[in-house]
Amino acid sequence: MMVLLDVLGRRWSLRIMWELRTEPLSFRALREVCDDVSPSVLNARLAELRELGFIEHEGDGYALTEDARSLSQLLLPLDGWANAWAQRLEGRES
Repeated sequence: MMVLLDVLGRRWSLRIMWELRTEPLSFRALREVCDDVSPSVLNARLAELRELGFIEHEGDGYALTEDARSLSQLLLPLDGWANAWAQRLEGRES
C-alpha cells in the first residue's frame, strides 16, 4: 500500500493517469493537457508508470492498462469525497 501511495503521490503521476482515463494520448497531447509539464519530468513519470504496469504505449499514444483502470474505479469515490470536503472548507472561509 505504501509503495502505491508513494508512486501516486509523485508530482504529475495522478494527473497523467487522470488525463488518460478516457482515451490514449500522444506525448505532445499529454504534455499539453498537463499544463505543459516539462518533457523530462513527463518522460520520467511515463517511464515509472510503464514499469509499474499502469500505462502502456500503443499506436495512438499512451493508454491506461487494465490494472490502472481498475485502480481508477477504486479512486472515483475518493474524488467525490474530495469535492465535498473542498466545499466544506470553502464554507468555513466565508
